Amino acid sequence: MYGPVLLVIAHGSRDPRHAATVHALVRRVRWLRPGLRVETGFLDFNAPAVPQVLERLAFEGVREVVALPLLLTRAFHAKADIPAVLAQAPPQLDIHIADVLGPSPLLLSTVERRLQEALHEAGLAPADKRSTGVVLASAGSTDPEAIAVIADVARELRHTGWCAVRPAFASAALPRTEDAVRELRESGVRRVAVAPYVIAPGFLPDRIARGAHDADVLAGVLGAAPELARLLLVRYEEARARAAGPAALTA
Repeated sequence: MYGPVLLVIAHGSRDPRHAATVHALVRRVRWLRPGLRVETGFLDFNAPAVPQVLERLAFEGVREVVALPLLLTRAFHAKADIPAVLAQAPPQLDIHIADVLGPSPLLLSTVERRLQEALHEAGLAPADKRSTGVVLASAGSTDPEAIAVIADVARELRHTGWCAVRPAFASAALPRTEDAVRELRESGVRRVAVAPYVIAPGFLPDRIARGAHDADVLAGVLGAAPELARLLLVRYEEARARAAGPAALTA
């Protein structure tokens, strides 16, 4: 075993598919980095809760932890909830908070993977993306920074060859998924695909799916994609490098 323990912090959900997907993603991270201890904690609904994991790590003698928010944007959970929970950690733990996952080219690659899988299931070829408009549907936030990031991701996705891309939100912001689908239809695109920009199934992803009823293609959630697992390790290493400081980088 080497390096700080990686603690993946997920939101949690009453939907059992949420925790199952998080655990599948963490298993892929462990497979990619044998010897790295990876733990999972939830903010709500699921066990183990983050404080329980931290108490257990401290009891076992762990001294250094990288806490990685399993979040796509820096919204309320990243700015308030997670720092508040970590502030109550046992004092013997040295905790470094990693950046949220987005934005990242690896996230864009994960979205592209899910869209291509959905096209294939619909009997379409990769080249059909040129005549397909995409609704990039996120959970939603009242945080302007988070909303701006989703808009930026939509623009980046458009540059990969889709004929048009519109952002949409399941809550807290507009437009809704169904409205963005309708706007693309009215703009004259040949077909519409909805890409959920969410990590795991749950209440808001189900709302996205319902809003996609008039779309031709519905992609899956990001889930335990290999690109997403690699991104967790990228954020882990970035946090380690910041903790080590400039001297370690020049050594």
